[in-house]
Amino acid sequence: MVNSSFKPSTPLKPRAHSTFAHRVNVAPKTSTAKCRVMLVDDSLVVRGILRKILISDPDIEIVASVGNGKLAVEELDKTKVDAVILDIEMPIMDGITALPLMLKKKPDLVVLVASTLSQKNADISLKCMALGAKDYIPKPTTQSFATDENAFKRELISKIKTITQNIRDRATKKKIISSTSSAIKKDISTEANEEGFTFRPLPEKRPEAIVIGSSTGGPQALAEVLKNAKGRFKTPIFIAQHMPPLFTKSLAAHIERVSGMTAKEGEDGEVVKSGCIYVAPGDFHMEVISNGADKKIKLTQNPPENFCRPSVNPLLRSVARAYGGKSVCAMLTGLGSDGFQGAKEFINQGGAMIAQNKETCVVWGMPAAVTKAGYCSAVLPLNKISDALERITNTINPRFGVTL
Repeated sequence: MVNSSFKPSTPLKPRAHSTFAHRVNVAPKTSTAKCRVMLVDDSLVVRGILRKILISDPDIEIVASVGNGKLAVEELDKTKVDAVILDIEMPIMDGITALPLMLKKKPDLVVLVASTLSQKNADISLKCMALGAKDYIPKPTTQSFATDENAFKRELISKIKTITQNIRDRATKKKIISSTSSAIKKDISTEANEEGFTFRPLPEKRPEAIVIGSSTGGPQALAEVLKNAKGRFKTPIFIAQHMPPLFTKSLAAHIERVSGMTAKEGEDGEVVKSGCIYVAPGDFHMEVISNGADKKIKLTQNPPENFCRPSVNPLLRSVARAYGGKSVCAMLTGLGSDGFQGAKEFINQGGAMIAQNKETCVVWGMPAAVTKAGYCSAVLPLNKISDALERITNTINPRFGVTL
């Protein structure tokens, strides 16, 4: 709940944990077990590149390497696998056919879809994520690997290890909770909701723009937040999702289908319209600038921020300036801390921020950064974020009219 008597100049103190008669440590210990990976691709060259990258990390081991989806599904009966890098186009059985069969056998399997940068494969990759794949990676080639080996290596290893560890932690926590008494479960439940974070008040003025930042797991989260959004949001919505070119075009089309609103990649110089969704195009930063009474989209290819282009940072900074603080941001699932630097100016200008909670994130990185900094007014499960945004943007004075 937001404290409506809060004075902006008053320093916030972290909420102390409550005192309980019983204490149970529900923070799972980081597993020391290696991440067991299966490579699924009909190209020996691609599997060789992926193997070379992954075995360079001592916490990862390759336990299987197969050339089609049918063999991958069968391998799960013989080999313990934590994560799969899955090609889309393969003989005998392709990736989109194999994916649901693999998840049926192992629901907690981490699947990363490997896709070439084409419009067709961008569409298929988004379908795979809707079916349960955690994320995608651009399919490596000998040329791209030679050009930017370090960037690809950093992204791939980070995704594999972080997502797998998150799933292991949740499984461990679930086992601990299921083995405790009901009295201690209540203790755990209460303590889990009191992480000691500080929360800011909501703004006193109704926001005129919504910003959403997301990365790993973002396409699925965006679909959940924006489904059936038509008629509920009258403000423009600006999205920065870490994706390459072509993929962002497919993402905008997917969002348009699920939301019922007009959704498109932002175009340089176009006038912003209320009730429209603008997705930052791959390989461009998207900003919003004031132009008289209008707001316009500005695209740049300034250097990446946090290794990302598009980045959430320039979008947040520009919206804060263009709308004078009358804006709200939802920070969704994502690896790393992109958006953290832009959030500082966004908040200082008077903007409001909410974040997705750890339990519903594929990776609690970007939301964690702004939450721990004390920038948020609330940290919510994914299925509560859409309703929160709707109430905030449709209330004349959110500080006194909205409880989160």
